[in-house]
Amino acid sequence: MREADFRRLLAVGLDGIERWESGFPAFASHPSLEVEPQAAIAAIDALVERLHDNYPYFHPDYAGQMQRPPHAVALAAYAVAARINPNNHALDGGRATAFLEQECVAQLAAMFGFAAPSLGHLTSSGTIANLEALWVASQLHPGKSIAFSEEAHYTHARMCDVLGVAHHRLPVDARGKIDLDALADLRPADIGTIVVTAGTTACGAVDPIHDVLAWARQRGVRVHVDAAYGGFFATIASEPSAKMDEQHWRAIAACDSVVVDPHKHGLQPYGCGAVIFADPTVGAFYRHDSPYTYFTSEELHPGEISLECSRAGAAAAALWATLRLFPLTAQGLGRSLSASRRAALLAAAEADASGVLVPVVRPELDIITFAPIAPGERVPASVVSQRSERAFARCERDAAPLFLAKWKLPRAFGCRALERVEWDADHCTVLRSVMMKPEHERYAADIARRIAAHALPERRL
Repeated sequence: MREADFRRLLAVGLDGIERWESGFPAFASHPSLEVEPQAAIAAIDALVERLHDNYPYFHPDYAGQMQRPPHAVALAAYAVAARINPNNHALDGGRATAFLEQECVAQLAAMFGFAAPSLGHLTSSGTIANLEALWVASQLHPGKSIAFSEEAHYTHARMCDVLGVAHHRLPVDARGKIDLDALADLRPADIGTIVVTAGTTACGAVDPIHDVLAWARQRGVRVHVDAAYGGFFATIASEPSAKMDEQHWRAIAACDSVVVDPHKHGLQPYGCGAVIFADPTVGAFYRHDSPYTYFTSEELHPGEISLECSRAGAAAAALWATLRLFPLTAQGLGRSLSASRRAALLAAAEADASGVLVPVVRPELDIITFAPIAPGERVPASVVSQRSERAFARCERDAAPLFLAKWKLPRAFGCRALERVEWDADHCTVLRSVMMKPEHERYAADIARRIAAHALPERRL
């Protein structure tokens, strides 16, 4: 969307809010809040100058971390709602946006195949969403531990520490997924919940959810799905062109809870996460006494089923407006995810053709990882790290800079994924690229070629 179109959207929204405000008696603002117009302009000018000290997250040449620009509609909707500054802690603080939030969460639940009624709400982040899921798990199975893979997000261990819950780290296979053989070593009587990841943040691996679910159901263990990164790929999992293992995405519908971050692939500004529970009766764990807050409605609303209190109603407004234009279908929001998926496949194919880049794992979503290794070469992990660091720096120093990320691959995983690496170190640095902008489809092959050009500078390519 062009900048002029965004400004027009914003003006239409703010004009509408001004009309709503004019229906109430006029009043004079307090002198303590008045500022000189030129001073306000100077403050914004100074801010813009400081904001120039950023990577170009909006540009396809930025293929580093998981930062996808929010859609102009989401930004406009957020700004318009923020003019009112609703707080979704209660219907008193954000009546309209609380209902918008309920509608959004219902759509997210349907995307994963959760049967109605389910229970869920938006959060400020995936970390908080996962904290809530693990907290409910600890309430349902007090004294039991939580298990997750070594490639699960690092905050799972941290949140278990916060909750005072024991946890087990399970090894991963050569593709970065929970090693199913490791389940045999667990004592099911000690495990209350197992976390499966639909899109690890390092390499985008999708755990074998279908298989883990079958194991868990036979043993009375709950299953929580951390789909914070990859969740919206559920919209295209059944599309043949996506080349995804559909059975694991279908299995989410039978799991106990799921987390997804609209501020990743959902085109939303930070922060907007979501947690959804299949069993709505877990809402009873959130019961609390706040005699001055909830008095306008007898109905359960999102603020009553959240560990957070204050939550930006503007986040719900932004997501609601976005989903009107990009429904959670393959032909709606899924079109942009399909483009990102194709970008990762194109980059992987170009890496194979380069002869100097080895994908650490084959991309399952839109993240691709490269190790600079020549054909037939056996190379120490320390040398791979040196090459990766050199390629990373040289890509960024190019006349047309290319911004990547690095992955510190742990030895236990790397021994399985990179058979031709001799492990003389506990970690091996490799290159990582997140192709989460749909525009990356047009740039992916060139990105891989540019990385290859710097991968083994001692060779002529």
